[in-house]
Amino acid sequence: MSNSSSLNEFLLLPLAGTREQQLLHFSLFLGIYMAALLGNSLIITAVACDHRLHTPMYFFLLNLSILDLGSISTTVPKSMANSLWNTRSISYSGCVAQVFLVIFLFSAEYYLLTVMAYDRYVAICKPLHYGTIMDSRACVRMAAAAWASGFIYAVLHTGNTFSIPLCQGNAVDQFFCEIPQIFKLSCTDSYLREVGLIVVSVFLVFWCFIFIVLTYVQIFTAVLRIPSEQGWHKAFSMCLPHLAVVSLFVVTLTFAYLKPPSLSSPTLDLVVSVLYSMVPPTLNPLIYNMRNKELQEAVRKLFQLVQVQQP
Repeated sequence: MSNSSSLNEFLLLPLAGTREQQLLHFSLFLGIYMAALLGNSLIITAVACDHRLHTPMYFFLLNLSILDLGSISTTVPKSMANSLWNTRSISYSGCVAQVFLVIFLFSAEYYLLTVMAYDRYVAICKPLHYGTIMDSRACVRMAAAAWASGFIYAVLHTGNTFSIPLCQGNAVDQFFCEIPQIFKLSCTDSYLREVGLIVVSVFLVFWCFIFIVLTYVQIFTAVLRIPSEQGWHKAFSMCLPHLAVVSLFVVTLTFAYLKPPSLSSPTLDLVVSVLYSMVPPTLNPLIYNMRNKELQEAVRKLFQLVQVQQP
């Protein structure tokens, strides 16, 4: 294979050697995928159907659940299918699509989490102006900006990755197509390209992270001024789920892409990729539902409606 144009397919990392292990891998991934599918679908349906949840916070949460569903659906079903059919292959176009969608959905989610931090800031620090600042048009524009930014970011990264010639085989040491693993197949030294991608990524991640941190500093400062314990509880119930989701998302992704080379190993890379690609989409619905009585009530009514409609 002289260059990337001659590649028809890539070979993904096999997660199991024996047939029994392949079926175990399929069952484990299926359980995680179904949990993510159920949790995020419940939030999407509950927010869409319950008019009491037609507020900026739940509008952004609906977008977050859509992104979570998309991100886990981009990687996990293909890996399950490969284990079930005892194959490792993914087409060249499928690999390009997977790289694009992973970057698009995860970057859009990070931008959306930044927007959600601003929403919480306005709700707590400027409650009298909340309806004016976070009106429906502003919310749609913010969500659209997060999606559009993720799209542009993904186009640039995907185009940069697959513009390099690939001649070091076609085996990707990961259970899905991942940029660092694609770079390892390059014919030329891709160090400068990789450094350039890392610098751009770190700048964007750092800017959003600093914005979120400064936002929460002001939020907690305002919360400490609330005289009533009930006000504290309400404020923290709004902020802590978002803060937990941001922490889970940032920590797993940061460790995956910015860990020192000395810590890198095929096993660790695989574990970290599973953590950042599967754990946040699965746990996010649980985190938001755990302390949110309005959302719990909407989900409960949804289940009751389903039971009533059953013959």
